[in-house]
Amino acid sequence: MKIDKENLEKALSKKSNEKQPKISKDEEIGFHKGALNTLVNERNELFTMIQNVEAIMQMHMKRLEELGVKIEKK
Repeated sequence: MKIDKENLEKALSKKSNEKQPKISKDEEIGFHKGALNTLVNERNELFTMIQNVEAIMQMHMKRLEELGVKIEKK
């Protein structure tokens, strides 16, 4: 999915001609701040998952090397 960074509302609407409900500036600010907080937390969780996967891969590679299997690192 390609996101139009210049027009977030248009990018997120299902139809390009779909009208967006009118909300106050404070409500919109709160919405975007909440979205950013959620996305930051999701990114942090993803990073944690990547670290865990990497650690497990390293353990498997170490054990394979202990068993005499040569591992080529890419």
